[in-house]
Formats: sequence, structure tokens, C-alpha cells
Amino acid sequence: MGHGTARRVKPSNVKSYIVQYRNRKSGVSRRKTIGQHGPLLTFRKAKERARIILADALKGNDPVADHRAVRDAPTMRELAADYLEQHAVPKKRARSVENDRSMIDRIILPRLGSQKVAAVRSREIQSLHVAFKKTPYQANRLLALLSKMLSLAAKWGWRTDNPVKGIERFHEERRERWLSDRELSQLLAALLAHPNQRAANAVRFQILTGARIGEVLKARWSDIDLNRGVWIKPSHHTKQKRTEHVPLSGPTLSLLSDMREEADPTEENLFPGNASGRPLQDIKKFWKGVTAQAGIAGYRLHDNRHTHASHLVSSGLSLEIVGRLLGHTNPTTTKRYSHIADSPLRAATEKFGAKVDSLNKRLGAEIVPIKSQRQW
Repeated sequence: MGHGTARRVKPSNVKSYIVQYRNRKSGVSRRKTIGQHGPLLTFRKAKERARIILADALKGNDPVADHRAVRDAPTMRELAADYLEQHAVPKKRARSVENDRSMIDRIILPRLGSQKVAAVRSREIQSLHVAFKKTPYQANRLLALLSKMLSLAAKWGWRTDNPVKGIERFHEERRERWLSDRELSQLLAALLAHPNQRAANAVRFQILTGARIGEVLKARWSDIDLNRGVWIKPSHHTKQKRTEHVPLSGPTLSLLSDMREEADPTEENLFPGNASGRPLQDIKKFWKGVTAQAGIAGYRLHDNRHTHASHLVSSGLSLEIVGRLLGHTNPTTTKRYSHIADSPLRAATEKFGAKVDSLNKRLGAEIVPIKSQRQW
């Protein structure tokens, strides 16, 4: 049978129209079902559709192969599974993977899971983003996750572009909070009074180093060089996935020395948990009680990094130095503290201004502008 249209009758007496053509590139003969015979598909209409298919085949296209490609194309559900397995799990921190999985299960799959990856459009994603406008932080994290997933889809040849590009993020109010000297004193007093000194030491260590609480809780004695005064953070413990060497202050070393004296010599974890051989896993309940006692409720554990950084900057240290101590790889991350850096500058100019004012008072004169004189 060459190019043409035929009617197929099944044993059930169901009649269907088919069209047969030969692919010009491969030479393979193909058959494509047009549809079942009935009021909506008469012989005349079937012939019209067959002409379109045959004309397409004569141009060198393969309608059957194209249909199969569309039918077998990966869905967003498959992309989500591959994203987690190929990218998130091997390359991201466990907590980040957990957050990604939660957004995928709660939001992405219910809305987009059955769609073909290649069929997802920018407008659909923008509508999904706008649906979460009341929680801009979550909306932007969702957009960032979809952007990464679809950029990988483009890299894997599942589509040609990333439809998230160009979608504007919502403005986010930074949740930054740091403690004044008085509030810091209140927190230290609450830590001193708490019966759980293992957790209290973990917080003290975090305040003194400005480290992320996850890095603190995972710290091991083998990471600490007390002689050199350095904390060597392993790459698998840091957010940037690189080894960091953090210099430790005198008070930090004193804290560690006291802890070492009281610790079990066989204990490997700096802050051991209740389970043998495992570190403290979660101190949220402890932290809630301590902040309530200190009168700083709502102050997060992560905010201790901001407190550490803000006090360093206000003492006159450069943003570059503070960024390096905090493990920032992007300079813009540290720029959030730039307004605090004005404090030592203001103190310096006030100091010189006070000197000039003192000299003028001593002379019994005030600074007055010198009137311009006409030059002859």
C-alpha cells in the first residue's frame, strides 16, 4: 500500500480511518490513525485530514514520529524527580533538599505535574508566582526553584528555553535583626542561668564565631586546632561546599578549653546529643525559652550571625574582612551591613569636629563664614 487513506473495520464493527505514507528520510512506511468514523468524522472530513498529513510527510516531516515524541515527552513530574535525584540530593544541603521537596509536593506537582515540560509557558508560571503574592519570600523561593528545574530541562534537551527568565520577583523586606549591647548582655545572662549548658555553649560558640547554627552543631573536636586557634570547617558542613579556616578569638578558645576539660575524652562531637555518637540535632525549644527569658522573643538563632557581623562592622572593620569571617563568597551579601559602617566614620568626623569646636571656644570666637571680598 502506498500513500493514501483507508478505512479499517475492527471485529467489534468499529470503523476507523487511517492514512499511510512513506517517510522520505528513513524510507519507513508509516500508518497513522485519523479517528473513528461517525457524525463528527465522515469519509470526506477524514480525506481532508489525510491530505494535510500527507502534505506534511511530502515535506520530509514524520507526523507519526512527531506524535510519539509529544506523547512520550517528559512531564513536570518526571522533571521534579530527576531534579531531586540528579541535582538537589547530591549537591545541596539536606535542609535545602527538604525545602525543595516540600515545595514540589505541595505546590508544583498539584499545579503543573501532569504538564509536558516543553509545554509549560511563562504566563502559567507567572500566575503561580502571583498566587503567592501575600507571602513574597515563599513566592520568590518557588520561582527560583522552578527556574533551576527548567534551566536543567533546557540543558538536558527537554525544552529550548527557560520560561522563568524575565519574570520579576516580589520585593522582600529583609528579616534582619541584631542585638544591642544591652540585649546581648540579657541573652548572655539567660544562657548562663539555663540548666542545659550543652545547648548554651553551642549558642555561645555561634555568637563568638558568627557561624551558621548547622555548622556549629556539626562541629567536631578534630575540626578544632586549639594550638593555632583555628576552626577548620569541612566542605561538607559549609553552605558554599568549600573548606573554611576560621580564626578563633581568645574568649572562644577559653570556652573550648573549658568544654574540653569537662568532655568525655572519647567524645568526637563538640556539642554531643542524647544519642551516643551523635551531635545535638535541634535546639529550637531551648532557644525559645532562652529568648523569652532574655526579653528578646522573636529573635532567631540565625540572627546571631547578624549580631556578630553588625558589632564587627560598627567597631570599624571593613565589609571585606567581615564577609570573609562569615564565609560570604558574594560581596553583595555583606553589603547589607554597609549602613552600619558609617558609624566609625561618623565617630571620626565628630572627633575632629569636637577638636575644632574646643579650639574656637578657647579662643573665645565662633566659626563664621568669611565674606568674599571683591578682587581688584
